[in-house]
Amino acid sequence: MPKIVFIGAGSFGFTRGLVRDLLTFPLLKGAEIALVDINKPRLNFAKRACEKIVAQGNYPAKVTATTDRCEALKGADAVMVTILCGSTSVWQHDILIPMKYGIDTNVGDTRGPSGIFRALRTIPTMLEIARDMEKWCPNAIMLNYTNPMAMLCHAMHRETSITLTGLCHSVQGTSAMMAEWLGLKPENVDYVCAGINHMAWFVKFEHKKKDLYPRLRKLVEKDEDIYNHEQVRNEMFLALDYYVTESSGHNSEYNWWFRKRPDLIEKYCTTGTGWNPGHYAYVLDSYQSREKDWKKSVNEWLSADNPISLERGHEYAAYITNAWLGGEPYKFNGNVSNDGLIDNLPQDACVEVPVLATRNRLEPIHVGALPPQCAMLTGLNAQIEMMVVEGCLTGDPRLIYQAITHDPLTAAKLSLAEIRQMVNEMFRKNRRHLPQFKKASI
Repeated sequence: MPKIVFIGAGSFGFTRGLVRDLLTFPLLKGAEIALVDINKPRLNFAKRACEKIVAQGNYPAKVTATTDRCEALKGADAVMVTILCGSTSVWQHDILIPMKYGIDTNVGDTRGPSGIFRALRTIPTMLEIARDMEKWCPNAIMLNYTNPMAMLCHAMHRETSITLTGLCHSVQGTSAMMAEWLGLKPENVDYVCAGINHMAWFVKFEHKKKDLYPRLRKLVEKDEDIYNHEQVRNEMFLALDYYVTESSGHNSEYNWWFRKRPDLIEKYCTTGTGWNPGHYAYVLDSYQSREKDWKKSVNEWLSADNPISLERGHEYAAYITNAWLGGEPYKFNGNVSNDGLIDNLPQDACVEVPVLATRNRLEPIHVGALPPQCAMLTGLNAQIEMMVVEGCLTGDPRLIYQAITHDPLTAAKLSLAEIRQMVNEMFRKNRRHLPQFKKASI
């Protein structure tokens, strides 16, 4: 009986969907699904949802639930991680403090000052999980969905011996979006995508060995609806010639071009970002509303008598777990350490590249060099992420300040003195959440 552990199982929609997918594989239909969460009500809801799926599918699976992570990890084969360190009352300041200094954040969970402080709070917990895996299930694979993806995975790659990769929907989502724009089925498009999480580039995008970029450029230039659907990424494509992963809302934060002036935000960041109206208040409101309404929506789903769909979806983790346990090999884009995989990004940085999953193995695929116009911005962000991890592991707040001074949007808005003042304020607000920093000022 394979054992699959979910840490942060209270992520109800994700856990429910992934368990449904996992149990569709013959190798996994009899698995033990071990759910872990520190929030007991959410954990109970997740257990009931999984039991409903097992019962409806008549699977020989077993569902367990506990707040004891180590107990759940004993003998695990695969570990899914979807955690959030701190509630909205904590991480809202990742957005509100930079906003006070003129940095208008859109999402704030991946990089920039907001993503960096989220990483500082989350890295210690992720390392604890990884070290527990070293002790209780050293041969298991960790599949991480928690952001900020690259910094968390880099810390674990650097400090632990477990097999892990980080998973994100942006590669498959972007490839499907572009295929649909071109009137093609996503499964009929061939591509190579590489870079870092949320900033990987489709260095090849073809149909029947024919380059699709000339057609895509014409569409973006001439079709107003397509252009407006992804204003930021379409502008980047028209300038840099390659399409980048993740939404315009996220990407508007990662560079110098779109969020440094109110008129540019109004022009590029109010439609097509996925977070209309592209303002921090929307992000906070959406999370707070979701937090308030989740119990009602979960109860409605659990009490509904109508049959639920047990059809397999497209979640990477289910296919990877099946391959890891000896099923059909599976190719996907994952976050791994740059062991010579991308020639012009920093060695050992966390990069997102094609990976082949087979029985007890992950085999990242060498890509070569990114186009130089893409590697410049990507390499800068990768170096910032590595510096943040170093600062977090050594408890050096000065390294965090120095990393943030090079963040493109921050540098486009603030002087060095202003950045120092902002970072000090963020450290003060996070003092009790960052015990690794003995000195919480620069």
